[in-house]
Amino acid sequence: MASNNRIQNVAIVGASGRLGSHMVTSLLQTGHHTITALTRPSSTASFPAPVKTLKVDYESPNDEALVSALRGQHFLIITLPVHAPPSTQSTLIAAAAKAGVRYIMPNIYGGDITNESLRKDDFYSAGAWKTCVEIEQLGGPAYVVMCCGFWYEWSLAIGEQWFGFDLRARKVTFYDEGETKIASSTWAQCGRAVAGLLSLPESAEEDGGAAVAEWKNKPLYVASFRVSQRDMLDSIHRVTGSTDGDWEIKYEPTKKRYQDGLEEMKNGVRTGFAKALYARGFFLDGVADFESTKGLANEVLGLPSDDLDEATKRAVEMVESNWNPFG
Repeated sequence: MASNNRIQNVAIVGASGRLGSHMVTSLLQTGHHTITALTRPSSTASFPAPVKTLKVDYESPNDEALVSALRGQHFLIITLPVHAPPSTQSTLIAAAAKAGVRYIMPNIYGGDITNESLRKDDFYSAGAWKTCVEIEQLGGPAYVVMCCGFWYEWSLAIGEQWFGFDLRARKVTFYDEGETKIASSTWAQCGRAVAGLLSLPESAEEDGGAAVAEWKNKPLYVASFRVSQRDMLDSIHRVTGSTDGDWEIKYEPTKKRYQDGLEEMKNGVRTGFAKALYARGFFLDGVADFESTKGLANEVLGLPSDDLDEATKRAVEMVESNWNPFG
């Protein structure tokens, strides 16, 4: 297992979360890594025996404990809940740099943050890009950003402001005609992508060979599906046995929906952010269809084809079980 050209020691913040748990599972399956879960002192999360657990206060003004926990780690993966203050990630990044961590996968999972128009319009990508610049300016670790598109199960299950679906009420609002294709990923595919990346040598061992360093300070483009809302609804029909006649289907111009989301944000409506963010992804400029514009690393990472209907079934079951998206 020991090799100077392999990423062996991997630390994960948020290892028990929806995304982090899939990363742990996939990394364990490779058998190539020593995994350390960094948890808050109050955490009651448990992990399979091979995973080491270190409790540490991310918010302490004295970062020595955090630096100590990260010393010797080669790759730090950060997954944080949406309500985590931005300072938490900055603290983790600074500590990783002090500890000599070589790579950081920051808490940035979604669209193509290298796209300037997206950074201007969607109120998320600009902040994400700032985090990447923050890492580069430290002069030590490199970032690898996972551009995976919108999370499929989450976005389909959570509500109308996201992918446009209210699964419980059988209502959908199509952006324009509902035919715009975007990249979207399951949590499991994101976990497999991390494991695939970290199973590569750090530097190429042969001419043309893939290596982790290929994505140094760059986005890693992966996806489960290139999918439209129409594709999603057809998948729902296959999973549930419904038809269009069972659904209330509305159509809304995407740019109007984007502007409505901005207005809702101004008026303090929290879901306005999601409405604007997702509407921007469905613009006809193809900004969220990076499979077509940038290409994917799926094949290089050895990722399997995901099953759309199985992912849709999971989303339906989440709603039926009264899943709490923020719990």
